[in-house]
Amino acid sequence: MYQLKCIGVLTSGGDAPGMNAALRAVTRKAIYHGIRVKAIYRGYKGLISGEIKEFQTQDVSNIVQQGGTIIKSARSMEFKTDEGMQTAYETLKREEIDALVVIGGDGTFTGARIFGQIYNDIPIVGIPGTIDNDLYGTDYTIGYDTALNTIVEAVDKIRDTASSHERLFFIEVMGRDAGFLALHGAIASGAEAAIIPEISTSMDQLTQLIEQGFRKSKNSSIVLVAESDITGGAMGVAEKLKKAHPEFDCRVTILGHIQRGGSPTANDRILASRMGTAAIDALLADQRNVMIGIVNDEIVYVPFVKAIKDEKPVNSALMEVLHILSI
Repeated sequence: MYQLKCIGVLTSGGDAPGMNAALRAVTRKAIYHGIRVKAIYRGYKGLISGEIKEFQTQDVSNIVQQGGTIIKSARSMEFKTDEGMQTAYETLKREEIDALVVIGGDGTFTGARIFGQIYNDIPIVGIPGTIDNDLYGTDYTIGYDTALNTIVEAVDKIRDTASSHERLFFIEVMGRDAGFLALHGAIASGAEAAIIPEISTSMDQLTQLIEQGFRKSKNSSIVLVAESDITGGAMGVAEKLKKAHPEFDCRVTILGHIQRGGSPTANDRILASRMGTAAIDALLADQRNVMIGIVNDEIVYVPFVKAIKDEKPVNSALMEVLHILSI
């Protein structure tokens, strides 16, 4: 079993509900095994500047229910440079940190993978914390379930207005170039369609769906659009439809950063707790440069390179489910 004396833990990139629950699990699991824990504030930026505090079990009390991340997050361009990585490595050595747990998304893991290759005496394990759910090798990422529930709650409220005024609403949700939130949110909220980057939707198809909705005596239609250069976002889709069909009364709502916030759901808290404890197990088993994933409700280890570079597919059968249920 790998001998660990002290680990560092950081959160990086966009925040996701459940990051604090993961931080709590990492901290308490490490302390349970007699390992010291040092929290690195503001991600890789704090690793370079040396913004580090040793955590005891009480430092993570009463945070499992909090959104965001108590150790903050920041983007760091400096960490992408050789000099920045060298400074970060020197910080780890000075703080006597033997291994690193990083909580974040693909940008976080990209930095971790490169750093781990250059300084291979520092084992690194990643925990997927991103609302986008776009990392290969895990069924779910921390924060996705909470964001999905936020979307459904918002769409339910927008539908009240859409129905009252017989309007067509295009609602833009996050996900960058991944359509998981848009597709699953559309099914859960009873939307008429989802426009996602993984599956092309022609204007003819969209028009048919909307016309079919009104023809079936529905008094509103809602379409969820994933934010992406490929889809053009909700504004782009709405503008195209208005040009082709000026008779439709279209409105656009961009949910934005409301999707990132809020207290994590029970599912996200449990997932974060499982992944956080599994990260320490991985380090104790001498794993390195891997992401903790969950597949069929079982913990798995996924190499950073696969988690980042392999494309996570959407379930195309769900598009058919959405189509059928929208008639």
